[in-house]
Amino acid sequence: MNNSVTNTGRLLWAGLRALLVLTLACGVIYPLAVTGVAQALFHDKANGSEIRSEGKVVGSSLIGQRYDLPLKKGQETAEPDLKWFQPRPSNGLGENTVNTRYKLILSGATNLSGDNKDLIGQVRAAQQAVIKDNTTATYEVDKADVPADAVTSSGSGLDPDISPAYAELQVHRVAERNHLPVNEVRQLVKAHTDGRVLGFMGEPRVNVLELNVALRDLAAKG
Repeated sequence: MNNSVTNTGRLLWAGLRALLVLTLACGVIYPLAVTGVAQALFHDKANGSEIRSEGKVVGSSLIGQRYDLPLKKGQETAEPDLKWFQPRPSNGLGENTVNTRYKLILSGATNLSGDNKDLIGQVRAAQQAVIKDNTTATYEVDKADVPADAVTSSGSGLDPDISPAYAELQVHRVAERNHLPVNEVRQLVKAHTDGRVLGFMGEPRVNVLELNVALRDLAAKG
């Protein structure tokens, strides 16, 4: 009986020591080491890829956001503030108390098929809005000029980027609304256009938040 109790005690002590060692190694030392390496070598990414403007964090380069006017009385959906470059739509999983578009706890695609009537209606409405919003006194948007990312949401609904084609389509409207020369705004887009990763992966893209921060600085100088 005594030997059995002694052996049980030894096993319990051995198990407790293993638990303490693994907790210290895996729960304290390893996370601290990973955090330290991340902060030392990838400080920006480790802290959420924050973008700052005028000394304040205005968002992340990894997550898209809206640029809307304040809601008016009786409005359910805010109108876009057309002095800024606009992101692609963010329909995702639909809009409800959890998913409020670009302020998402959940993210995902609509999973609607290409011939779904609701999706077709959304795309057509978005296309008409893009044509209307970006046509100016000196520039008329043609239906064929509207790129796919201007009328469809991404798989996550959180895409921070738009295509160079969609950014270019918005140049005349942004220039007019901010009283800037079209060529200056066009050069701003080119300066903030990123090419394919490693030259062959993905597509060229423009980060909307970074572009709008640069636009704010340009407008302030102008």
